[in-house]
Amino acid sequence: MAKKSKLTQAAVTIGSVMGKADRTAHKVAKAGVLAKKELAAISKQVDALKKQLRTTTKRLKRALA
Repeated sequence: MAKKSKLTQAAVTIGSVMGKADRTAHKVAKAGVLAKKELAAISKQVDALKKQLRTTTKRLKRALA
């Protein structure tokens, strides 16, 4: 078997580092998508709470008037 040259060893090292960076980038992107979905869900909950608060405020004003 032929001895590996320094150039081949460097290419392997660069490829390994690129692979690790690519995996990390995919993980970050996946986490970003998940965070975006969670934020949308929280936003919907906040809107529902705002609506409920408006309704309760109207009822309270009528009750106190």
